Amino acid sequence: MAEPHRLIDRTALRLRRRRAGAGGGPDFLRARVAEDAWDRLAVTLRPFPVALDLASSGEEIIRLLRRGNPQGAAFRTSPEPGPLTSVVCDPDALPLRAESLDLIVSSLALQFADDLPGLLAQARRALRPDGLFLAALLGGETLSELRQSFAAAEAETEGGVSPRVLPFADVRGLGGLLQRAGFALPVTDVDRVIVRYDHPVALMTELRAWGATNVLIERRRAPLRRSTLARALEIYAGRFADPDGRVRATFEIVWLSGWAPDPGQQQPLRPGSARARLADALGVKEIGPNG
Repeated sequence: MAEPHRLIDRTALRLRRRRAGAGGGPDFLRARVAEDAWDRLAVTLRPFPVALDLASSGEEIIRLLRRGNPQGAAFRTSPEPGPLTSVVCDPDALPLRAESLDLIVSSLALQFADDLPGLLAQARRALRPDGLFLAALLGGETLSELRQSFAAAEAETEGGVSPRVLPFADVRGLGGLLQRAGFALPVTDVDRVIVRYDHPVALMTELRAWGATNVLIERRRAPLRRSTLARALEIYAGRFADPDGRVRATFEIVWLSGWAPDPGQQQPLRPGSARARLADALGVKEIGPNG
């Protein structure tokens, strides 16, 4: 089997994450995702005896899994060792046995996968029948303001554009990937978060603290020109500032969920099998195709 095309410089990603882990950094996105994950798991009204935190950014998810299911077992895989990490591995190659887990949760990590379809297929294989997969990753509108500003600045000052931000996935495509991986009852939805900063430099400082600076293999290796950076900051402040002078940054959090198939699951109705008419439910007269 041919290896997937590599988008991410794994060495650079590890170094940036290690540096971010040592220096702390903002955690409001991770906290928001963990709170939302807690709410989503609560409505399932069922236990998950064996759960996995799949390479999540930060330790909020593994803490949630262990707090929410104290009688069960919760493990964490991560590219980097840590006090709450059970297995250190590349998220594109998971050492998981088939049908060994009841729940897999991942937070703000899968956008770094080189082979997301393959990873979803591995997750599906590792779940027991009626096991749940739940993941949050950054979607296509994330940092759109930053991408536009740098693209315009580089076109002006350098005559070309270098990839600087990950090519985040589109929510419609992600729903299709869940189906291709074999998940039942796949669902995708989006949470758009607008964060405001005093200046674009404050946003870039937070991205560096997260370890979220450019790790694309095809990134330009030459140092960023001061003239390009200055022009990008100028464009950002000119196009994306509010009346009070603060600038906006969009983070699109895409949620994916799907279940490992099980005969006892609710099944969708066959087309044409409905026993009640929509017109009756709405209390209106039904109009045929010919009026």
